[in-house]
Amino acid sequence: MSHKTHRGTACVGALLACVTAFGGALASPAAASPAHRPATPPPVSDFKGVNWADPRDNYADDAVVPSGLSTSDSYATTYTKSKAIIGGFSELGANTVRLPVNPTSVNGPFWKSYRGAIDAATAKGFKVILGYWEADNAKDGKIDDQASWDRMWARITSAYAGNSKVYFEPMNEPFGYTAQEWTDIAAKWVSTHRFIPRDRILIGGYKYSEDVKPVCADPRLKGTRLALHNYGFWHTDWTSVDQWKADFKSRIGDCASRTILDEFGASMTTGLDYNGPVGTSNEIAYIQAATDTIRELGLGSVYWPGLRNGDTYSLTTLQGTGTNLSLTVNNQSGLDRLHYAWKQQ
Repeated sequence: MSHKTHRGTACVGALLACVTAFGGALASPAAASPAHRPATPPPVSDFKGVNWADPRDNYADDAVVPSGLSTSDSYATTYTKSKAIIGGFSELGANTVRLPVNPTSVNGPFWKSYRGAIDAATAKGFKVILGYWEADNAKDGKIDDQASWDRMWARITSAYAGNSKVYFEPMNEPFGYTAQEWTDIAAKWVSTHRFIPRDRILIGGYKYSEDVKPVCADPRLKGTRLALHNYGFWHTDWTSVDQWKADFKSRIGDCASRTILDEFGASMTTGLDYNGPVGTSNEIAYIQAATDTIRELGLGSVYWPGLRNGDTYSLTTLQGTGTNLSLTVNNQSGLDRLHYAWKQQ
């Protein structure tokens, strides 16, 4: 969303262990072997993750590049950097990372090296959600160029259909479409990519992925996962945890068993205590409600963002240079609430 331009540089909390020792040879795209599909797909509650985002936000007309990576890096360098960052996410308790893709990233030269980030994550045992973002020079909630989008997804699914750790989200926040238009597009994607198991497809909710009920109700999308977004700044005057919980549940309906809240977040560099009393803070009320709801309903959840340089919502700050990278936690109470949502405390 266009709101994701929060800026902040504060960094507090304990230093996460730097993952810098890499044993064995790096896998190459050609050498990566497809993973077997698990006999029983994981429930949505097993998605405990963070977004890893471009410092400029993921809306880009050029290649979208997650913080810490570079289009000039080789596959091996990208893999090594990503192994360190994914290791940091693992220290947070996460087992899922959501990564952005767009046609420039995938159809152009960056794809060869960018695959190193995906491969490093799956090698760590992470689930990887690949979601399409439109360009910043459009930002109308619609697919920018159908042919380029089709080529992008053909290339991605060709590479990762056989890897059961990789999940596909056809579009982030399709707010330019009516509910019928969006479900038609999503149903066509599912049909076109019928070789992808439905439980590895995330269909964004209506508008800003803010309401999954219309998608959930479409029989053509039966068996897919649903991607929900919700943010505290949508209602800055709400300081009631119960009001926020009711809002979350109204967006989910009876579809909790399919729903992954793959974007939610609040300020992590401003010193808020998410374990404390709400007071007059809509953000504390919102985070407490979000994490209560995730735990209560067994939702999947992917915090926005686990890492995005310069974003006040970022749960961590990137430290180090080159491939010697580590993460520091920006707000321990925020991480505590994630652990509560993930039933890790």
